Amino acid sequence: MPFLLRLELPDVPGSLGRVASAIGESGADIEAILIVEKTDRGTAIDDVLLELPPGKMPDSVLSACAMLEDVRVLWISRYAAGTNLFMDLELVEELTAHPAETHERMLRLLPETFRVDWAVRARQGIAGEVEILDHTGAAPEEVRWFDVDRASRVESWDENQVVCAVPLGSEIFLLGRRGGPEFLDSEVARVGHLVSLSNSIRHGGFGH
Repeated sequence: MPFLLRLELPDVPGSLGRVASAIGESGADIEAILIVEKTDRGTAIDDVLLELPPGKMPDSVLSACAMLEDVRVLWISRYAAGTNLFMDLELVEELTAHPAETHERMLRLLPETFRVDWAVRARQGIAGEVEILDHTGAAPEEVRWFDVDRASRVESWDENQVVCAVPLGSEIFLLGRRGGPEFLDSEVARVGHLVSLSNSIRHGGFGH
């Protein structure tokens, strides 16, 4: 069963190796690791995709990480978006290969790229109603409209969700995580850049 673990650890040589060894000794297999952000505190925030054998609970992973000095678990949850961590470059390559379908493909790839549970593309009608134009399978049936002029963390309509909104002309992309973790500044900036880039590719402003 796949789990996503988000950690903060010292940004020094050997830290990630210590974490990887501890996780392996706890009985979990590491499928992928992605550095999400480097902080001004001298730490790095990493996402680790784990595979736990049947019947194995994530408590053993948490205990193993807790034994490591200066390593902090920020989040752990089941990860249903895929069996790998999709990278920004892979997403751009996919979009440039299919420029007429950038918005559709972007939406499908957002969960894997940003480790979110769902993504929605929506617009606001004349009467103020919100029309969902496209969505991933786990998306809510109704969403709220957000007037944002750039990618932003926004207050969710559901206390169990954390949401990021990204404007795209008269539309918005919404990304949601159930329960957390909160979107980091680096994630908000990245998704804003990639959505803008997808629009440029769609309209011929980006070449191979």
